[in-house]
Amino acid sequence: MQKTETHGAVFEWPVRVYYEDTDAGGVVYHANYLKFCERARTEFLRQRGLDQGVLKAREGLVFVVARLDADYLRGAELDDALVVQSRVQTVGQARVIFDQTILRGDERVFRGSFTIACVDWAQRRAVRIPDSIKELFLQADED
Repeated sequence: MQKTETHGAVFEWPVRVYYEDTDAGGVVYHANYLKFCERARTEFLRQRGLDQGVLKAREGLVFVVARLDADYLRGAELDDALVVQSRVQTVGQARVIFDQTILRGDERVFRGSFTIACVDWAQRRAVRIPDSIKELFLQADED
């Protein structure tokens, strides 16, 4: 399987912690870190001109999380201003691996590696990422 290793620019997306993001103890509920990362990946693609709704409607393709590895390092709390940093680590034939870190100031509170698969929505199976879309992921090196 051919892969392109990248170590491109970091895309940053700000997140504010709201009451709805926290658990009974006032700490961000663990699943919400994954939501913050999902939003950042979506904005990463949007910044590069890829609207996932249009991609599904026109091409029948969607990107789904196929695997993740998560480290919860510190608890973020109500009203914290966070930044989600996203970087494309690897672009393969049908998958892209993102490294994502959530920071509170200079402090890392979360780190995750997300393997995103390109899926043919009608067939519900992984397919090759079209070259035109692969180039959007590789733009990270040029930003």
